[in-house]
Amino acid sequence: MKDVNSFAPSADQLADCGVQLADLRILTTTDMHMNVLPFDYLTNEPCNHVGLARTASLISMRRAERENHLLLDNGDFLQGTPIGDFAAQQRGDRPSRMPHPAIAAMNALNYDAAALGNHDFSFGIPYLRNVIAQANFPFLAANMKILKGSGFQRHVILTRIITTADGARETLNIGVIGLLPPQTTEWDEDLSDFASCDDIVDTARHIVPQMRAKGAQIVIALAHSGIGAPRPTPGMENAATALAAVDGIDVVVAGHTHERFPHPDFPAGPDVDPLAGTLCGKPAVMAGFGGSHLGVIDLRLRKADGEDWAVDDFEVRCEKVDAALPAHQDIARPVMGMHRQTLRHLRRRVGRLETPLNSYFSLIGHDPGLRLINMAQRWHVRSRLQGTEWANLPLLSASAPFRAGGRGGPDHYTDVAAGRLNLRNLADLYVFPNRICAIRISGAQLRDWLERSASLFRQIRPGSKDASLLDPAFPCYNFDVIDGVTWQIDLSQPARFSPGGSLMAPDAHRIAALTWHGEAVRDGDQFLLATNSFRLASCGLFSPLVSQNQVALKEEQLTRDILRHYVRRRRRIHIASHPNWQFQPMADTSVTFDSGPGSLRHLDSLPHSGQQRLDFTGRTDEGFARFRLHL
Repeated sequence: MKDVNSFAPSADQLADCGVQLADLRILTTTDMHMNVLPFDYLTNEPCNHVGLARTASLISMRRAERENHLLLDNGDFLQGTPIGDFAAQQRGDRPSRMPHPAIAAMNALNYDAAALGNHDFSFGIPYLRNVIAQANFPFLAANMKILKGSGFQRHVILTRIITTADGARETLNIGVIGLLPPQTTEWDEDLSDFASCDDIVDTARHIVPQMRAKGAQIVIALAHSGIGAPRPTPGMENAATALAAVDGIDVVVAGHTHERFPHPDFPAGPDVDPLAGTLCGKPAVMAGFGGSHLGVIDLRLRKADGEDWAVDDFEVRCEKVDAALPAHQDIARPVMGMHRQTLRHLRRRVGRLETPLNSYFSLIGHDPGLRLINMAQRWHVRSRLQGTEWANLPLLSASAPFRAGGRGGPDHYTDVAAGRLNLRNLADLYVFPNRICAIRISGAQLRDWLERSASLFRQIRPGSKDASLLDPAFPCYNFDVIDGVTWQIDLSQPARFSPGGSLMAPDAHRIAALTWHGEAVRDGDQFLLATNSFRLASCGLFSPLVSQNQVALKEEQLTRDILRHYVRRRRRIHIASHPNWQFQPMADTSVTFDSGPGSLRHLDSLPHSGQQRLDFTGRTDEGFARFRLHL
């Protein structure tokens, strides 16, 4: 909290003047994504940087330091790891007497309230309803409207008895509202017929005054939304900054983008102070993902005679969970049964891999795992459309690396050794519950699809030495690689599109030498593109390209199930080295990029013929391996 000088009045002096002071500590988690235990199901090893059971040890420590405290979660708790997928598969939409493992852990931690995030709807609304019905605390979604059946609670007013600075006991009414991206119903096609999602800021402007009228003295906004521009725009996905400007909101808890705030590396901007931890001057926090960090907001509250409690001062921090902290056994115990079942399920054999798969070099053009996914997608679409009007169109397939470092850290890579291929390995290759689709696409649209993907890279000035290659604002899951064509990327050109997909440089063209079967792709050429349901969402990065296109296939089958069927049919999988793309050569120019430390084991497997030279330069403070690529 801000420094106070020695002449500041004491609590007793203020009480004599009719003024009371009290402290309130708000502890927050966000984007747990079913990381309940400190365990990585994709590597089959313990993991020391995620897991609510380990975060719980820090929560216990921080609770013990303050008599008045709240524990809140900011959404995306239900999906993200194989234990979450297995729990959904086992439970289905049926009510169960046994609590869901995430709910069991959160109940044991005595959460006070939680918001729903977009991925909490990934298994459908009936499943979500059954899961949260077992919680001992409210789940909130103010801007989500259910069109059929009962809706979700929009806000809650928590009445707590707090201890003031002079030892008195007082009542405090804390309003909590939950908000999530309005794109949620578009991202999950299961929702579009059953729900709608309103604008975050408009919803808050409407509901917060109602909360105040009902007696809320302090209002906390649980915004499953990233930190974006301070000026609101209709339907904005990352609205935490604009939300902070809404009258009546005292505290903002942000999430969704898996970032850390406050943090010295977070970019400052209008009304964004990454050192003080404020948005529009109000305390705000975002605590990473998976239990990697704990958000801590300490409020100093003040109340004068005849007035309500109000925020007088504050401190904010995003605290990293120490890797040495043990898992809290009271939190881990109720999850262990489902954990063991999940491990047995993931050990099931589906085939044999003749060549290793890894994503360490996916962002410079080498990812055999993506090629396997694209092969499976093409196989399925071809078989489903056989004998239809679409059968004679050239068939392409698009997929993106879901695990390629970034905010996930140096262990967030796919690495599957040659040999026995299990369900665990396939879960590593395709982590999201997307559904298979296929659309008709022109050569011009294909080129712009690749241009959008190429926004991942910074513009590089010819002759630069060790320029940073990747734009951290562009998530790797939007970097689509399209199998069936080849192309080059000219890094000397600016990005044609922004990371959000808007046209930024109309005259820029990074994609060069785009060919299909050795022939140049023309704007009027027609193709069929196998992709996923997320790409067809009207709010997605690629949606402006294909919003009016004919959809040839739109199924309920999950892409990862198709991958499993393909591997079982083939039995023995051999992926030939066949890069789809490469950077256009630039003389006397080098760039740097980071990868996981496991990449050092696979340097010899990279194809060298006609490719740029790659040098290992050392480790970063975060544990990544840094490479120099000579263009």
